[in-house]
Amino acid sequence: MLELDLTLAILHHVFIFALFGVLVAELVVVRRGIDAAVVKRVAPIDAWYGVLAALILIVGFSRAIFAAKGWAYYAHNAFFWAKLGTFAVIGLLSIQPTLAFLRWRRTGASPPDEAVARTRRFLWMEVVLFPLLLAFAAAMARGYGMF
Repeated sequence: MLELDLTLAILHHVFIFALFGVLVAELVVVRRGIDAAVVKRVAPIDAWYGVLAALILIVGFSRAIFAAKGWAYYAHNAFFWAKLGTFAVIGLLSIQPTLAFLRWRRTGASPPDEAVARTRRFLWMEVVLFPLLLAFAAAMARGYGMF
């Protein structure tokens, strides 16, 4: 059980940091004046965002169910639910950039600066919320929030 717990914890953390890296990469690439070539590159980057988010959920719930602390620990922890809620909000915020990237790629033209600015606002909202995930995870791991 301990090896499974450690393996799942490592995978969970690697996937979370990778997701944050993808988010930062999108922020770096998506700027005013981007051209069609850059738009073509951002859509595959964003696809990794979706893959990593799914892996985080799969590994995270596997940890909660099969690893050392068990589901009873997580199910009765407010910070677990706050972390899941924050992850869900970040996921919902990521829909607008994904749709924008797909739309821009389909048109094959440079997106207008207003559309880029709007998309960057959504990316920044995701970045701003991300530290809450880490704070909630740290609190949860230390037993805070039990009800």
